[in-house]
Amino acid sequence: MAETVFATKGNLIAAKNTLELSKLGYELLDKKRNILIREIMELIDIADDIQKNIEKTFKEAYLALQHANVMMGIASVEQISRAIPIEEDITIKARSIMGVEIPIVEYLKDEENVAMYGLLSSTAALDEARKKFEKVKKFTLELAMIENAAYRLAINIKKTQKRANALKNITIPKYEELVKTIQNALEEKDREEFTRLKVIKRRKERE
Repeated sequence: MAETVFATKGNLIAAKNTLELSKLGYELLDKKRNILIREIMELIDIADDIQKNIEKTFKEAYLALQHANVMMGIASVEQISRAIPIEEDITIKARSIMGVEIPIVEYLKDEENVAMYGLLSSTAALDEARKKFEKVKKFTLELAMIENAAYRLAINIKKTQKRANALKNITIPKYEELVKTIQNALEEKDREEFTRLKVIKRRKERE
């Protein structure tokens, strides 16, 4: 070892305490890693389902939009689209999973919200397209939230694994060896002291 540690009972106690803390730290990090991995696997399954819903709803939405373009004309549909206001019904909060901040995106608008255009100037196809794209927007927000959460979890899993490996492969073996070295040195001192006392005792008995 690079540093010299004297073989004293105080240093032995300190080394044992550090070893126990290192083992406890490794156990906690290992549990955290397993929880985060389980969480990210669940998110991956959810993301797959949402992706399928997005693809299905996108096809339905574009089909409905094509029908609206045919029935109303592309120029009319485009004019109506310009009247749609900027989205302001999205809020972002956060929750913590084992110390990892996970974003929560909330879409406050009702799925059956009132259209921002005159119903007399539109068709059922346009209404259907609007509802479908509204669903796509909701699914997309959910997918973005899940992908962001999965990305943050993945980064933290990597950091946790690195710290756990450092404890398992470096710190714990180092202090196990240190405890063993100090114990052996103290035992050797005890044997030497015992031998010395026996020699002194024999000399006194001879005198």
